[in-house]
Amino acid sequence: MRVLHVIPSLSPVHGGATRAVLLMEQALQAQGVEVETAATDDDGPGRRNGKACGQPLCEDGIVRWYFPKRAEFYKPAPAFARWIAGAAREYDLLHLHALFSFTTAAAARAARRAGVPYVVEPIGTLNRYGLGRRRPWLKRLSLALVEGPVLRHAAALRFTSEQEAEEARALGIAWREAVIPLGLEVAAFNGPERPPVPVVASQLLFLSRLDPKKNLEGLLDALSVLVPAHPQLRLTVAGDGDAAYVAQLKARAAGLGLDWHVTWAGHIEGARKAEALRTADVFVLPSFSENFGIAAAEALAAGLPCLLGEGVAIAKDVAQAGAGLAVAPDSASVTAGLRRMIDAQEDLAAMSVRARRLAQSRFSAQAMGLRLKQLYSDILTP
Repeated sequence: MRVLHVIPSLSPVHGGATRAVLLMEQALQAQGVEVETAATDDDGPGRRNGKACGQPLCEDGIVRWYFPKRAEFYKPAPAFARWIAGAAREYDLLHLHALFSFTTAAAARAARRAGVPYVVEPIGTLNRYGLGRRRPWLKRLSLALVEGPVLRHAAALRFTSEQEAEEARALGIAWREAVIPLGLEVAAFNGPERPPVPVVASQLLFLSRLDPKKNLEGLLDALSVLVPAHPQLRLTVAGDGDAAYVAQLKARAAGLGLDWHVTWAGHIEGARKAEALRTADVFVLPSFSENFGIAAAEALAAGLPCLLGEGVAIAKDVAQAGAGLAVAPDSASVTAGLRRMIDAQEDLAAMSVRARRLAQSRFSAQAMGLRLKQLYSDILTP
């Protein structure tokens, strides 16, 4: 079975979406699926990754293709459209990531013309929050003229949570769907033993791309309310985003008197990321919307109790498993939730155990790879 994944960008600055594709590549390859990936050469706003375009490159044991983007908005890549028009028939199936994207529209069109089935992964673009932000009128028009046909002709839509699927169903478009949680190499997060859980939590970790939907504003406001009674509190903000937006967040923190309580770590990977997860007491992601929340799943695998916004798709799973709390994404609710976590005392140790257990049972890469391969096989079986 030969499958091509198509995504607008593989740049790490795009956070969970990129990490999810890299995990899928490895999980599917472990199941015997021949995987290749095509993307633009995007490396964030105004940047390119400098890799050779239009030719197969072997990276981490996976064949990847890159094509030059011609603009930031929609990331048009005419060279990709020309290539996929002829290459689509060389694959058994295409797996398309994201909507409102040139690469998805071009690949879906090429697949239909070649008679090759394709799976669409919306990665949150069909959620209420996703449709209502950033040019909502243009998204409605595009949904009617471009995305609608892409969705109706898809062999299946892959959602990463029941919450994501439920919100998308409100559009009233008929499609076949499969809910398959994202997976991660759970064992990779075991690492060195975590320090003993303190009686009172003091080290908070936010690890995600910096974007308005992540609700860092609400988290900073909550921290400012709690600090007078809990001067030991420290928040590490690990992630990067638009420079102007990051500057706004830093100015907000300074205005709230949080300079000593907030560390801006920027984008972290590898050993720095492992250390951040190991030394934190509580993971915090109070997002308005996350179609899955891969950073939260990684925190669970590392044994971190989690405080998640109700818009994070796995928040309900976390709360039901007793591995953390799900709160409304307003500052008062975030404050109340953090206060409970800070004062949880011995409950934090039990949450840590349940967090690891939840990650191992629900979010393993092996389980994801098996289910994706089965979805592909079902589509390809007459």
